[in-house]
Parts: sequence; structure tokens; C-alpha cells
Amino acid sequence: VLQEMAKSECHFINGTEEVRFVYRYFYNRLQYAMFDSDVGHYVGFTPFGEKVARAWDSNPELMEYKRGQVDRYCRNNYEGSTP
Repeated sequence: VLQEMAKSECHFINGTEEVRFVYRYFYNRLQYAMFDSDVGHYVGFTPFGEKVARAWDSNPELMEYKRGQVDRYCRNNYEGSTP
């Protein structure tokens, strides 16, 4: 059985002062690509992931959207995700 999965994470340091958004892509439990808001672009971990990361990084609309996820997804949901 082949399985693909994506996982998004928000890392909060000092509340919403420093926020990191990470989006990971997996295929058969192997991470092949990742977007990290601290890095600001996609990173590939396999030959396929490197190819996909280059294609995604060359799309300005996608990059603007992903970079905005820190505010839109993480900071906006901070109150609901903290005890």
C-alpha cells in the first residue's frame, strides 16, 4: 500500500513573538520535501523531493501564500491551540 501524507506544524516561541510554520510532505513514511517559514522556501530531501521543491519555489503565488501561513494559520489560531 502506497501512502502520501502532509503535515503542518506551528512552533511558538514567547507566545506569538516568534512563530515558525513548517509543512512536511511524506510518501511511504519518508519525508521528501518541506516548507519552513524560517528558511522561506521548500527544501527537498530525496531526488524527487528536490525536483518538486524547485518547481514549487519557482511559483511566486504559491511562495507568497506559504510565507503568509505564519500569520494566517499560526498566529490566527494561537489562542485556540494553547492551554
